Amino acid sequence: MEMHPQVSDKKVLACKDFLEALEQCHSNNWARLFGRCNGQKNELNACLRKENVRQRIERRPRQGKLKADEGREKVLQ
Repeated sequence: MEMHPQVSDKKVLACKDFLEALEQCHSNNWARLFGRCNGQKNELNACLRKENVRQRIERRPRQGKLKADEGREKVLQ
């Protein structure tokens, strides 16, 4: 079974239960074909979105520092 395209190792740990529920639902082809897995898919997508936002917030302070360092280098040149 193919994994969700946005899943990385860190996201898998955070959204593991949702991913397993979707994979279990997809094991039944009829459920998958008739949209009975849409709830699990929506829950997984919401979890991945939440994790993505959390990671972006964690990166903000580092990005600000990098931009400040780049600005200093331009002034020094």
